[in-house]
Amino acid sequence: MSVSPFNQSVIEEFRANGGKVGGPFEGGDLLLLTTTGAKSGRQTTTPLGYVRHDGLPLVVGSNLGGPRHPAWYHNLLAHPQVQVEIGTESYAAIAVPAEGARRDELFAHVVRAVPGYGDYQAATSRVLPVVVLERAGHEPEEGPVEVTTLAGKLLEVHTWLRGQLRHVRAETEAHFAERAAHQGPGEPPKPGLGLQIRQHCLAFCQSLEFHHTSEDAHVFPAMAGYHPELKDAFDRLREEHRTVARIQDELLALLADITTADPERFRTELARMSRELTAHLDYEEEVLLPPLAQVPWPPAPPAAPAPPAPPVTDREPAADREPAADQRP
Repeated sequence: MSVSPFNQSVIEEFRANGGKVGGPFEGGDLLLLTTTGAKSGRQTTTPLGYVRHDGLPLVVGSNLGGPRHPAWYHNLLAHPQVQVEIGTESYAAIAVPAEGARRDELFAHVVRAVPGYGDYQAATSRVLPVVVLERAGHEPEEGPVEVTTLAGKLLEVHTWLRGQLRHVRAETEAHFAERAAHQGPGEPPKPGLGLQIRQHCLAFCQSLEFHHTSEDAHVFPAMAGYHPELKDAFDRLREEHRTVARIQDELLALLADITTADPERFRTELARMSRELTAHLDYEEEVLLPPLAQVPWPPAPPAAPAPPAPPVTDREPAADREPAADQRP
């Protein structure tokens, strides 16, 4: 999807002025949201108004009150990992649409801050989505840690993957506890899994796939040239990648339609993923951290190319050469 000339001008002004934009956006809270195309896979940046709630930015799929959700909303349903720019800050986030009573609560909060969203909702029969943009950094809970080696970078990624998996499992168990606790009158919890579990699990699966694909294509081949003694370990790690990928495919198939997904089967597959992935990450760290601790991170920039050497010639300067035999007087 191409960016409209108007949006492109807003994006350029935003980035040139530290997040400040004039005209119709003068004095308003504006962010740039970069999503990955649901079908194209291409990245698209969209300027959006936002409202904060509990420190997190909320964006609304108003589409100016039109009958259809905006394209960026369909994109984030397919690829929950997005990039957010606010002011001069840019960070990765996971986009999680709110549902049910929580959506209504957040939308009321948005309308109190920006009443125009209420007009957009009144203009359409669709329920305007409210999306929470959760920061998705790799920092551990106790705070950021300086990474100076490739071993540290690997641990950082593994820590994030473990944390995301624990988060999805905790949300799943909370979902089951809510279903089990429901008694008497009132609306029971909806069947299926819900968007919150779906978005977090999808973001985790897509990050895991990218990590393993990068290792298979780049990290392992590069290391194998320096550490031939690790060949059997690389073979085992690649086979474990395939095992984890099969479980991941099962989870993604269950997430295809969250309204009909079997929660019990999802919980079983998630527990299997947790066992397999935890064992895999533990083994990978045991094998790879020692050699990777010798590799600096971030990598040093490539050295500047040496200036070209002067041309080499075996000919003497013209003034010092004797004339050829047929040129002598």
